[in-house]
Amino acid sequence: MSAWLEACIARANDNSAGENWLAVKRQESLALLRESPWPTRKTEAWKYTPLRALQGFSGGEASAAAAVDSIVDLNSIDLEFVDGNFDIEQLNVELPEGLSIKRLADADSETQIWAAKRFACIKPERHLFGLVNDVLFSDGVIIDVAAGSTIDRPIRIVQQLSQGAEAHTRVLVRLGEGAKAAVVEHCDGNSESFNTLVAEYQISALAELEHYRFAFQVDKAMSVGGCHFDLAERAQLNSTLVGFGSTLSRVDVDINHGGEHTFAKFNAIYLLDGRELFDLHATVEHAKPNGRTVENIRCIIADHAKAVFNGRIHIHRDAQKVLAELNNRNLLLSDHAEINTKPELEIYADDVKCAHGATIAAMDEQALYYLQSRGVDRSKAQVMLSFGFINELVDQMPNQVLAEWLRPQLRQRFAQMEVS
Repeated sequence: MSAWLEACIARANDNSAGENWLAVKRQESLALLRESPWPTRKTEAWKYTPLRALQGFSGGEASAAAAVDSIVDLNSIDLEFVDGNFDIEQLNVELPEGLSIKRLADADSETQIWAAKRFACIKPERHLFGLVNDVLFSDGVIIDVAAGSTIDRPIRIVQQLSQGAEAHTRVLVRLGEGAKAAVVEHCDGNSESFNTLVAEYQISALAELEHYRFAFQVDKAMSVGGCHFDLAERAQLNSTLVGFGSTLSRVDVDINHGGEHTFAKFNAIYLLDGRELFDLHATVEHAKPNGRTVENIRCIIADHAKAVFNGRIHIHRDAQKVLAELNNRNLLLSDHAEINTKPELEIYADDVKCAHGATIAAMDEQALYYLQSRGVDRSKAQVMLSFGFINELVDQMPNQVLAEWLRPQLRQRFAQMEVS
């Protein structure tokens, strides 16, 4: 076991700040954490993602966190965490009818009963850093959308971290039957820090969730977190992840089709430069019949950056008439860039239609020459072709305000990426 993990376990043993009604769950996770080996290159799920940077992280005296700007015209309900702490004053505003937002510490008895049952139930036990979040989180919120309610304003969860800060934030979201809502998880910053944002979503029957995760930590801002979704009968999920790389960036996405006639669409884009790393592990569990999953993953890697993608779709024995598609496309902008991709289908039902594929390519020199021959500067041509590679997924984002906000950030990112 690593010294860092031993320190986490010691802190968890001394942690008395958590909610008493979650004490049993914390103890269960702590017992699992004590038995969990530290990931090495021999650990399949961490084979290409070294944890050396985290081993040397000891935190320190935190400086002021850089503010994350609001998104113009989004009209979102912003919930800001600074170094893992939530400011309750943010809830002194009128919320839309059918929407309830509470700190975990302030949940009423009825909400506590639900949360205690659902806490860490969607997130698989095998997620080591999910267990770390279970035992160390100091603050979190419960977002509850009443049955039949449609929340027109997106709910944006913003993470701000100071230099030397370590944050373990927990978010639980429940959409009641037939409810509709949009949630944006927005993590930004470049200061040396570490966070394990874990968000769990219960999407009840006939409910619809529009979800985004913007993992924009760069440089020494380390992050290992996850988004975990449980879909009941006829529930729908439309999720988009956009990530930049850092010294250590990993997101685990788990989608559990727990009811029949469910639909999940998951699009992901990540852009890496320098010696950045980004690791995306996505697992889809089809446990019931008549479900559908569509996954599209696009990655652009420049310089000496390294990307990891592991996508697994598991069709259970009784999950007949499932449709599932997984497509991973990667663009290498340098001879030194690296992608390790592993799409997987594990099928135990015999009446299903599934497909998966992965491609790795360099930038098309003929297309570059064509643009240059028409007066386009080579660097601008590279940006145009790179943007064209991922623009299809940006166009598919349901919220066009977010799409328009994202495009200039992606163009700026492309302009900074080193192409050789």
